[in-house]
Amino acid sequence: MLSKIARYFQFEENQTNFRTEVLAGVTTFMTMAYILAVNPLILSNAIFLQQPNDLFQELVIATAISSALATVMMGLTANYPFALAPGMGLNAFFAFSVVKGLGINWRVALTAVLIEGIIFIGLTLGNIRALIVKTIPSSLKQATAAGIGLFIAYIGLSGDPATGGAGIIVANPATKTALSHFNQAPTLMAIAGFLIAAAFIARRIKGALLWGILATAVLGWILNIAPPPKAIIALPQWPVDLLGQAVVGLSLVGQTNFWDFLAVTFVFLFVNLFDTVGTLAGVGIQAGYINEEGELPNANQALMAGAVGTTVGAIMGTSTVTTYIESAAGVSEGGRTGFTSIIVAILFTLSIFFIPLISAFPAFATAPALIIVGVLMAGNVRTINWDDTAESIPSFLTILIMPLSNSIAEGLAVGFITYPLIKTFQGKAQETTPALWILAGVFVLRFILMAIKPGT
Repeated sequence: MLSKIARYFQFEENQTNFRTEVLAGVTTFMTMAYILAVNPLILSNAIFLQQPNDLFQELVIATAISSALATVMMGLTANYPFALAPGMGLNAFFAFSVVKGLGINWRVALTAVLIEGIIFIGLTLGNIRALIVKTIPSSLKQATAAGIGLFIAYIGLSGDPATGGAGIIVANPATKTALSHFNQAPTLMAIAGFLIAAAFIARRIKGALLWGILATAVLGWILNIAPPPKAIIALPQWPVDLLGQAVVGLSLVGQTNFWDFLAVTFVFLFVNLFDTVGTLAGVGIQAGYINEEGELPNANQALMAGAVGTTVGAIMGTSTVTTYIESAAGVSEGGRTGFTSIIVAILFTLSIFFIPLISAFPAFATAPALIIVGVLMAGNVRTINWDDTAESIPSFLTILIMPLSNSIAEGLAVGFITYPLIKTFQGKAQETTPALWILAGVFVLRFILMAIKPGT
């Protein structure tokens, strides 16, 4: 059996082995398992029957199943160690901007996600999304990887200590953000966890990030800084009130402002497209998949996994499914094939029985892993030509905007707009392509629409 797995996923060609792939899969899962609790918490503000949170358990199951399905498809068809789940940011947009802000029925909002997924399937079959990956200039691919690294690290650093986050970077009314006063137990635990993980990394211990997460969590439980799990196993509740509601929403679209519905669908489509493209390009570079022509082999299969995941996720009752930047944690552990994704998918499936245990892992335990992944991904800046302003300025802006705007798509937008412009200013317009100008125009149009209608 192991030899068949090795042959199917091409372990030898990718210079990996069963143990490494399993460790990488577990590490990726541990860094993104928070979505099993966070996504239902966010969506519960908008998706409910009588009162908020009354469908929480069903949303957990919908999150786990849609994540597992999309991730296993990624592993089997694209053979990449990338994991997928309902996207952070998009779930907040769904809950607070679409349902609560615009007053759109949550079933209709799920319909918008369903339509987005179907459009994505069409774009992928038409090779349009893979063309976009190829269109991104090499310097912007490298900048995207580094920007994602900073974004990941910022997520780890800025978690709210009140909910178990690291709180090393905190909000400040005068300076926007500032360094913590280090007077909170979760912050001190995150620092201790970072030192533990860094020590494991420095000693080249296999599975360093995973062992760092486990050691920090157990230490937090022992010191009573985070509550230990009250139970290990609990029977899941099948999402009977969510299943198929996206289809039901089709009959309610007529009762909704059509332009609002169209705008919402466009935003879901746009942000998910460039979040996914940016993540695949960035993590793909980290894993060494981008070839000399700037192409990501098996790009269509990877993109199709997200498209199908979004479509099925909408039917299950959750928001847009996208490729997760936390996949870089598994790549950093040596994961190089789709078997890493299979392990993640298996753990997502099993997680529906272990929600009490998983939800007990505090954010300060995973924060150190995210910071170290940021360190590893930041190294991609070394290949950017910093002496060429047409390469360095768009790259720097891409890197800078991603963490500051809390969006991969926004960072790519600024990079895409400035790159062809500065190339033209240099008198090197011939080094750009029509596709690059079209994408730049699309991003400009999006910013215009945002100015006309804030919040979109």
